[in-house]
Amino acid sequence: MSVPTDRRLIFLLNAGQRRVQRWIEAKMAAKGGLTAAQSGVLFYLGDKDGVLIGEAADALDLAPSAMTGLIDRMTRAELVERQSDPRDGRAMRLHLTDKGRAARRDAKSGLDGINAHLTDGFTDDEIAVVARWLASLQTKFPKGEAQ
Repeated sequence: MSVPTDRRLIFLLNAGQRRVQRWIEAKMAAKGGLTAAQSGVLFYLGDKDGVLIGEAADALDLAPSAMTGLIDRMTRAELVERQSDPRDGRAMRLHLTDKGRAARRDAKSGLDGINAHLTDGFTDDEIAVVARWLASLQTKFPKGEAQ
């Protein structure tokens, strides 16, 4: 396999992310399913049910205003529910509903196909390098840190 000569990493990263996002959204819409953002919330709550809304927003790297709208839509769809924090009545915690747990299971079952599509044509060693590079972006560019 030849080494790509296009080194416009920022362009390639952004263009690739947009393409993958649109592809996933189209696949999910065709099945009448969730958006990628909704799936992210469900996956996160599946591991950390009852977190504060701000904690979920931070973990998913979403702005608070975007998270509020997303949770409003998911609440209307009966995927999640807000409950007052027992220690601070002003704070709201997010909980999966039964419908949300079922939607999470359905979304998780689709991930294997998406990951297979993403990795098709690459060796495990190549994917390991790409995964390591993508993970390194989290530490090289911490949230809230402007260079």
